[in-house]
Amino acid sequence: MSDARRATGAGEPTGARDAPGAGPRPWLDVYPPGLAADREPEFESALEMWRDAVRRAPDRTLIEYFDATLTVAEVDRRSDALACALAELGVRGGDRVVVHMQNVPQFVVALLAIWKAGAIAVTASPMLREKELAALLADCGAAVILTLESLYEWIEPVRGAEHTVITTSELELAREARGPLAGVRRRRHEGTRDLSELIAAFDGRTPATPRLRARDVAMLVYTSGTTGPAKGAMNTHANVVFSAQTFRDWFPLAAEDRILGIAPLFHVTGLIGHIAACLLVPCRLLLGYRFDAAETVRMVERGGATATIAAITAFIALLEEPEADRDSFRTLRKVISGGAPIPPAVVERARRALGVEIRPIYGLTETTSPSHCTPPGVDPPVDPRSGALAAGVPVSSTHSRILDDDSAPLAPREVGEIAIAGPQVVPGYWGKPDETAHALPGGELRTGDLGFIDERGWFYVIDRKKDQINASGYKVWPREVEDELYGHEAVREAAVVGVPDSYRGETVKAFVSLKPDAAASPEELIDFCRARMAAYKYPREVEIIDELPKNAAGKILRRELRE
Repeated sequence: MSDARRATGAGEPTGARDAPGAGPRPWLDVYPPGLAADREPEFESALEMWRDAVRRAPDRTLIEYFDATLTVAEVDRRSDALACALAELGVRGGDRVVVHMQNVPQFVVALLAIWKAGAIAVTASPMLREKELAALLADCGAAVILTLESLYEWIEPVRGAEHTVITTSELELAREARGPLAGVRRRRHEGTRDLSELIAAFDGRTPATPRLRARDVAMLVYTSGTTGPAKGAMNTHANVVFSAQTFRDWFPLAAEDRILGIAPLFHVTGLIGHIAACLLVPCRLLLGYRFDAAETVRMVERGGATATIAAITAFIALLEEPEADRDSFRTLRKVISGGAPIPPAVVERARRALGVEIRPIYGLTETTSPSHCTPPGVDPPVDPRSGALAAGVPVSSTHSRILDDDSAPLAPREVGEIAIAGPQVVPGYWGKPDETAHALPGGELRTGDLGFIDERGWFYVIDRKKDQINASGYKVWPREVEDELYGHEAVREAAVVGVPDSYRGETVKAFVSLKPDAAASPEELIDFCRARMAAYKYPREVEIIDELPKNAAGKILRRELRE
């Protein structure tokens, strides 16, 4: 067993009673019956979790991809073969293997195969380009890369002689190239191995998997890099299993559910809320290559999707899709959103237009997705002062508190940094002990997000600490201004940043995109906010642009707007 498989200093999963910051938990009052306040991971590893699903339901459909389906047993057999191929290529326990793909079935097969080889999966965004990929490869030290033929152009310039590249195609299983697959062509690249050929060559063989323990690293998931260089969060097998249980219990999910897989699979939301949750239940995962609003509507209708999780920007896009209506979304009854603050106005629009109730959750890459959820059957409150929608309450076995700049706990409704401790919190960042010590003192994650807790225990996320605007000495939270702008009938998306001002130090500037066929001038939007906000808060500048910049997970990038 390679030492790299273990998360340095990780230890076994932290119990609720001895977690940092453990104390009174007022949020338990809003837990509905059946949700355990404290629990531990049910399996030692994500692979053990999967093998339990194979024993229970081998013939159940696990993946639906356009006109193709794969059962639990078929995915298991393919991943066995690929794991044997990886071992033949020299992959050993603790080695890192990069998965650089869109939302295709091969992603799920690759993830399981990497675990069966005893290795660590490193998920890379399909949006990364040469410089970013080179930095990721150097940081994680991977020697094997699994990518799509259509993405190889970004891998080729940065691969070295030590790298083995395995390619596959988004057309591999789909017989009908429609929607986002239209125009895709097969192309073999010199010096690469073909994934389907490797699976065929090792079909029927069983890998010799080393024992995976709870604290072994299952995945390196790189942070979004919205406030600085991306870091590889070490998500352990215990982290993955516990968070899969959280989605199962808090959605809740059952065998008959069909999860609409529109969050990117490389992102922690897709890895846990789509893949890991489906592996645990097991239930069906509907994949469509990449997010396309029109194709997503057809996926819901054709596949009878019952549940999904995605960034709020995906739901905004669906609200603007002409084919989307209440009838087309009639089966979709379990809908949650995280990754970015949720404007209450968008929740109301989705309820009216699509009949969809969006329930907020909160989490980070470092919490292996959800740390706070809205309990099923419970309406999250809206804070009367700020207008912010509650992000949820801490999930089972999780302790969360609000801290001031000196790390002292704050009273209800006082704004400070959100801190989290629990079985889903990662032990640290890959190869970065200083960053780990800073972000995780005593194992408690300092999130960099500002928020507050109310008297009942609901948590509210106000903004990123680094995004606060200081206008003439007054603190302005961009999210509050954005929520107000979303209340204007013409606004599709909004992002607010601070810009230099010779008199005020900083002033508030808003970037806005408008709904199709809608019209609004900057002056109109400024007046709209001025009538509803304190004088120091409303934007002095509004710039209307076609599209706001986003990362692959759909989070709006304020940093790019500031630059």
